[in-house]
Amino acid sequence: MKKKRKKLKKVRAAGMENKTAVYLNGRLVGYHDNGSALLSELKSRRRTGALSSQVNFYYNQKTDDLFINTDSGRARRPYIVVESGQSRLTPALLEQLRRGEITWGSLVKLGVIEYLDAEEEESAYVALRESDLTPEHTHLEIDPVSIFGVTVSILPFPEYNSSPRITMACAMAKQSLGTYSVNFNLRTDSRSHILYYPQQPLCQTQPYRLLGFAERAAGQNFIVAVTSSYGYNIGDAVVMNKNAIDRGLGRSVFYKTYETEERRYPGGQKDKFEIPLPTVSGYREESAYRYLGEDGLISPECEVHAKDVLVGKTSPPRFLEEITVFGVTEEKKRENSLVLKSGEEGVVDSVMITDSTSGTKLVKVRVRSIKIPEVGDKFASRHGQKGVIGLLRPQEDMPFNKDGIVPDLIINPHAIPSRMTVGHLLEMLGSKAACYSGNLLDGTAFTGDKEEDIRKVMKQYGLQEVGEEILYDGFSGKPLKSRIFMGVIYYQKLHHLVSNKMHVRSRGPVQLLTHQPTEGRSREGGLRFGEMERDCLIGYGASMLLRERLLEESDKTVELVCEKCGSIAVHDHVKNRQYCPLCDADASKLHEVGMSYAFELLLDEVKSLGIFPRLLLRDKT
Repeated sequence: MKKKRKKLKKVRAAGMENKTAVYLNGRLVGYHDNGSALLSELKSRRRTGALSSQVNFYYNQKTDDLFINTDSGRARRPYIVVESGQSRLTPALLEQLRRGEITWGSLVKLGVIEYLDAEEEESAYVALRESDLTPEHTHLEIDPVSIFGVTVSILPFPEYNSSPRITMACAMAKQSLGTYSVNFNLRTDSRSHILYYPQQPLCQTQPYRLLGFAERAAGQNFIVAVTSSYGYNIGDAVVMNKNAIDRGLGRSVFYKTYETEERRYPGGQKDKFEIPLPTVSGYREESAYRYLGEDGLISPECEVHAKDVLVGKTSPPRFLEEITVFGVTEEKKRENSLVLKSGEEGVVDSVMITDSTSGTKLVKVRVRSIKIPEVGDKFASRHGQKGVIGLLRPQEDMPFNKDGIVPDLIINPHAIPSRMTVGHLLEMLGSKAACYSGNLLDGTAFTGDKEEDIRKVMKQYGLQEVGEEILYDGFSGKPLKSRIFMGVIYYQKLHHLVSNKMHVRSRGPVQLLTHQPTEGRSREGGLRFGEMERDCLIGYGASMLLRERLLEESDKTVELVCEKCGSIAVHDHVKNRQYCPLCDADASKLHEVGMSYAFELLLDEVKSLGIFPRLLLRDKT
């Protein structure tokens, strides 16, 4: 601070206080008499090509500072230059561009297009459309949709939706199942999903077509009705047509790759792929190895279930020598096979044998399983309207219109007003019109098709303008009292599948340290009964249930406690006697106390800090 003050004093003394400070990449390089004149001179030189097009300038009038930025890593966007209210991109230049006589680079060199960074944008006044231009404007957007990134620009009608829904739609577009790669059958990705019959949407945006997303479609066009359905689509749940699913709607395949290698260990020992012998330590039941060949590898197209062995492997013991019952030292092997995890099943799709980077044999086994939509699977439109299947209803029980068209999906009407996703309704209406006209709907932000145009098409084909229809109840055959809004919309199946998440446990493995159940589905863990769940039971006064969940079914242990000194006593199994290691009290002074093992662990940790915790015993009565 002192150095800065001294510097300012020197500057003032030199008579520089009325001059503009010029900074290059954040470093002060000099002063100029007129900052705004210097700025306009630098900009004109950049536009004529005398200066690099990658340089940006920003003049801060409040502090009278001019910043010149040339450093790498700046986010920059292209704009059309505007002079005196007129765009520099003239019709003549556009025609030359169409004919291929000039390129994008030529427009940048001519000063028609210039890239602005975040700082220079502060001093720019940008018009969205050419019709909005005034003499005050400095730049013009090339296309209004370019203000969005790739993910938002492929969403239809985003300007009609509330911003949180657009954010959700972006996040879910990345989770949608489709064709992520054309050579998926040659790849060994750890996890991958492929949709059986992906379709390109009837409602597309300009960037969607330019980026070629139709070749990598990730969804299907569903016929959707907006109505309640006997409570099965309450909230965000949806009712789906079971017959449509049987015909392949929303069906996908899930690939999971398992891998293992013959590792080398110090001392010349190594793993070996083989069918383990019953004498091997940790041998599984014989049925687990039923699909293995002589080389210890499973064959393709075998139907496997949880705990089945994919690759038989034996490893050397953890300790070099293990003494047998007769006192003879011999090298034993232990079972270390590659096993299908619990809760998973499928068909072995392919088995690949190769060498790893360290020169050892590496095996990759890819297992595939068909994922047919079921109750609990997640679907979402491109407007952030996500929901899980609440019921699969047979087609004969679904509502139908006068032409016998049955919706594939029924969404709850309450999902629309509070979320303010008008774009969802607009896409339903527009795609319905597209089905009759045969023309794809343009849902590009700001420049797409308007509601009036869609209504004209609907009227032209003798349909109700707003897309409402009289539907007949599938159960009674009687017409429903009110008209139902029904249309076509692009829906995405998301990778949150209930078959990959479903988890239940009665008894199972526990942690070595705390004696509490393990955590997570992959480790056959328990379901967490947290603090908030505990608070509920306390609120209800269900003390015995609380005791069962947090003690009996978790990590209950019975410890000996000394009533004399309050420390944990021990039971010597060799001498078959109980005593207190601190005060040497005999068995008459020791009492069995049931407690959580985590509490006993806490006492041990407190002791390690040099603090002696005492347990004061008292009779329950």
